Amino acid sequence: MVRITEFLLLFFIFSFKQGSSTTEPADVSALKSLSDKWKNAPPSWGRSGDPCDKPWEGVLNCSNSRVTTLKLFNMGLQGTLGPEIGNLSQLEILDLSYNQNLEGPLPSSIGMLTNLEILRLIGCKFSGGIPQELGNLLQLTVLALNSNQLNGTIPASLGQLSNLNYLDLADNQLTGTLPTSTNDSSGLDMLLKAEHFHLNRNQLSGRIPSKLFNPNMILEHLLLDSNKLSEEIPETIGLVKTLTIIRLDNNFLNGSVPSNISNLTDLCVLNLANNTLAGPMPNLTELQGLNYLDLSNNSFDPSAVPEWLSNLHNLTTLIIEFGQLHGEVPQFLFSSQWLQEVRLKNNSFNGTLDISSITSSELRILNFQNNDINSITLSSNYNEKLELAGNPVCNNTQLQRTEYCQNLRSDSQSISSNNITCLQPYGGLVISRAPYNGYIEQILPQLEKGFEDFLRTKPMIINFSIWNFSFDINSYLRVELRFCHSNSKSFTREDIIELLDFNTQDLHLPDAIGPSYFSPFQYAFKNRVIRGLTIGIAVGSAVAVLIIAGLAIYALRQRRQARRAFSLRNPFAYWGSFGEDAGDAPQLRGARSFSLDELKKCTNDFSRANEIGSGGYGKVYRGTLPNGQIVAIKRSEKGSMQGGLEFKTEIELLSRVHHLNLVELVGFCYEKGELLLVYEYISNGTLRDSLSGRNQIQLDWKRRLKIALDSARGLVYLHNHANPPIIHRDVKSSNILLDDNLTAKVADFGLSTLVMNSEEGQFSIHVKGTPGYVDPEYVMTQQLTAKSDVYSLGVVMLEMITSEPALHKGKYIVSRVKMAIDKNDEEWYGLKDMIDSTLLKSGSLDGLRRFVELALSCLEESSELRLTMDNVVKEIEILLTDYESNKSTSALPFAIELGSMKDAYDETELSKQVSSQDIYRFTGRHGI
Repeated sequence: MVRITEFLLLFFIFSFKQGSSTTEPADVSALKSLSDKWKNAPPSWGRSGDPCDKPWEGVLNCSNSRVTTLKLFNMGLQGTLGPEIGNLSQLEILDLSYNQNLEGPLPSSIGMLTNLEILRLIGCKFSGGIPQELGNLLQLTVLALNSNQLNGTIPASLGQLSNLNYLDLADNQLTGTLPTSTNDSSGLDMLLKAEHFHLNRNQLSGRIPSKLFNPNMILEHLLLDSNKLSEEIPETIGLVKTLTIIRLDNNFLNGSVPSNISNLTDLCVLNLANNTLAGPMPNLTELQGLNYLDLSNNSFDPSAVPEWLSNLHNLTTLIIEFGQLHGEVPQFLFSSQWLQEVRLKNNSFNGTLDISSITSSELRILNFQNNDINSITLSSNYNEKLELAGNPVCNNTQLQRTEYCQNLRSDSQSISSNNITCLQPYGGLVISRAPYNGYIEQILPQLEKGFEDFLRTKPMIINFSIWNFSFDINSYLRVELRFCHSNSKSFTREDIIELLDFNTQDLHLPDAIGPSYFSPFQYAFKNRVIRGLTIGIAVGSAVAVLIIAGLAIYALRQRRQARRAFSLRNPFAYWGSFGEDAGDAPQLRGARSFSLDELKKCTNDFSRANEIGSGGYGKVYRGTLPNGQIVAIKRSEKGSMQGGLEFKTEIELLSRVHHLNLVELVGFCYEKGELLLVYEYISNGTLRDSLSGRNQIQLDWKRRLKIALDSARGLVYLHNHANPPIIHRDVKSSNILLDDNLTAKVADFGLSTLVMNSEEGQFSIHVKGTPGYVDPEYVMTQQLTAKSDVYSLGVVMLEMITSEPALHKGKYIVSRVKMAIDKNDEEWYGLKDMIDSTLLKSGSLDGLRRFVELALSCLEESSELRLTMDNVVKEIEILLTDYESNKSTSALPFAIELGSMKDAYDETELSKQVSSQDIYRFTGRHGI
C-alpha cells in the first residue's frame, strides 16, 4: 500500500511538472539563448520558464505551445541577433525595431521562419548583407529593414516573395543595381502584389531596369530618391498605372523624361529634382490628380513657364528651382484653387510679378528669390509669405526692409495641440517621405485624427500632442509626437509593446501623409526592484558607507592632483570632466551650454537617421531643439584630429563673431568626455559637395561669383572687424557651407588664431591646415598672416572654375592651372579642358579671365604680392556688377505696384490704394 501511495505521489509530481509548462521547450531554449546575447533584456524573461503561460514581455501570442508573435521594439536591447532565432519556427510576426544598439549581421537562419508574415527590424545597427535566405519566407507580406547599416546588393531571391505587399530597405548602405528576373534567378519585377518599393537613401547605382515595371503590378509608392542611379528613366514606368507617388530625385538620371509618364493618371506626387535630366520639360497635362510636382535643378531646355501647368487643377505644391525658366511669370500659374506653395527661386524671371489674380485661399508661400524681377503687383487677397530676396525689385528702398526681401523663413515650427504634460512622456517622430501637401497646417489635423482613432481602440486612456514639425533636406516631413499615460507617471514595457505599437500601416493614416513610419525616441524604463533586493542593497550600502568614509580624504587629495594634471593637457580642465560649471570654463558671448542629455534627446540619441556628415573630428547630426530650431551638432570622436584646445578655440571664436557669411554658433556641450558643438543648420551642405555633384546642386557662373563674394566677405569680417582680428587657417571648399538661398557661410574655426601682440599681424606658429590649401610661404617660414587665408581662398576660386579638388592623386590644382594658362586664348584663357562641364552648359562666362587672374593674384608665393581680403571683395563685387550689367542691358526701373498705383514712392498715393493693414505692414512695421 505504501509503495502504491509513493508511486501515485511521484506520478502526481511528474505530471504537475509536465503540465506546468505550456511552451514548447525548443522555443524556451531559443528565447533564452537570444537573451544571453542581449543586454537590457526585459526583466520578466528571468522570472519564469514559461513565456506562454506566464507571459514574457514581447511574447504576445502563442498557439499550440509555440511562440507566434515576438515584439520587442524600442526596448533598449544591446547585442546581436543570434542564429537561435531560426528555432522559433512558428513565428508569424517578428519586430525588434528601434533597438539602436542591436548590431552585427542578420543571421541566415531567419530564412528558416517559413511561417513568418511580418518582419520588422527598423532603426537598429544591423550591418553586413541582406541574407539571400530571406527569399524562403514565402508567407511574408511585410519586409521592413530600413534605417540600419546594411550593405552589399539587394538579393535577387527577394523576388520569390510572391505575397509581399510592403518592401522597405531605405536608409541603408546598399549598393549595386536593382535586381530583375532572368532565366536563372528571380527579381523585384516578380513582386506583383507589392504596393510599396521603398529603396531610397542608399547607394544603388546603374540604370533603372526597364524590366522592373510591368502592367500586372499594383505598385503605388516608388521611392528611389537619394541613390546613385544613372542613365534614362525607362519608358516602362508608364505601364504601372496604379502608381500614386514617384520619387526619383537626388540621383544622376539623364536623358529626357519619357512621354508616357502622362499615362499615370492616379499620380499624386512626382519628384524628379536634382538629376541631370535634359530635353524639354515633360508635358504633364494628363496628370489631373497631381498634387505635388518638383522638377528642380535639372538640365531641361531653357523655356518660359509651360502652359500645361494651367491644366493641373489639383496642384497644391509646385517647385521648379534652378529650372532655367525665363520671361514674365504668367497669370495662369496661380489659377489652381488648391494651390498652397510655389517655389520658383533661382530662375531668370524678369519684368513684373503680378499676383493680383491669385484665387486659392490656401496659398501660403510664394518664393521667387534670385530672379531678375524688377517690379511687383500685389493682391489684396494674398497676405501670406512672399520671398523676393535676390531680385532687382529689392533694391527699392521701400522694399529693402520688408519681409519680402529678407530671408526670414524657418523650416521648423514648435507647436502643441493639447499642451499635455507628464513626467515621462513616450515620444517619437512620424517621418513622411512624400507628403502631398505643402501647407502643413492641413496635414497635422489629419495626422492627429489618425492617432486619435487608433488610440480609441485601446483599453487605456492615452493623451498625446503634436509638438513640432519640420521638413528636412530630403523634403521628408518630420512631426514630433508625445504621449502621456492618463493614470500613471510613466509607461511600462507592457504598455509600450501592447498599446503603443504605432506601425503606420496599422494606423491607416490619410493619403495626405504619404508613406510614413513612426520612429520612437529611446525610453527610460523604471525597473521594479524586488523587496529582498532592496533590503540587501540597504545593508550593503551601510557597509559601503564605512569604506567610503575611510577613503574620502584620500579621494579628495587625488582629485585635486587629477585636476592639476588634467588642466595641463586640456583647456577645460576639471570644468566639464567633473561635471562642474565653474573654474576654467571659458567666458562666451551668446553661446548656450547644453547638457549631453539635451543633445541626445534632440538627435534621437545620435541616431544614424539624423547623421548628415562626418570628418576627421567625428560626425555631424541634425537635431531639433525644444523651441523648434533645427541645428547641426558636431560630435567629436575618440581619435579625432580636434582636441580640447581646438574645441575651446572654436567656441571662443564663434561666440564673438556674428556675420551673415559666418556660421553661427548656437551652443556647445563639454560633459563626460564628450566634445560637441551646436551650430545653426545649413541646409545645402558644403561647396565641395556641390562642386563634386554629391548633392546634385548645379551652380551656374553667377552663383559661383556670389559664393566667392560671400566667402571673401566673411573672411574680411574676421580679418578687419573681429576684436581681436582672427585668421581662419583652414579655408577650403568643405568649410564653406551653402544655406537655403545658396548664400555662402564660412565654417569650422577649430584651427583659427587670434591676431594679438603683433602690430603687423605676423607671428610664428606651428603649421596646421589642409594639404592643397596651405600657404607655401607659411610652411617655409612658419610666419602666419591674414594673407595665408587669401592664398587658401585663391585655391577655392580655382576649384569653383574647374570643380576639381585642391589635391587629387598627388597633383595640385594650382600648378595644373598655371601650366594650362594660355594668355593668347581670349575666350577660355587656355582652361577650356579644365572648366567644369556644368559651367560650359550654363551659358555665358563673362569675366572668366578676370576671375582667374584674381585667383592667381591671391596665389602669389610671396604674401607681399598678394591682395588683401578687402581688395579681393572689391574686385569680385566689380566683376559681379559687370556680369549682371552685361546680362541685362535694358533693366526696367524698380517699382512696386499696388493695383493701379502710379508712384511707388508716394506714401500718400500708397494709402489710397491699400488697406490700413497693408499700410501698417509697409510703414509702421518696417519703418518706411
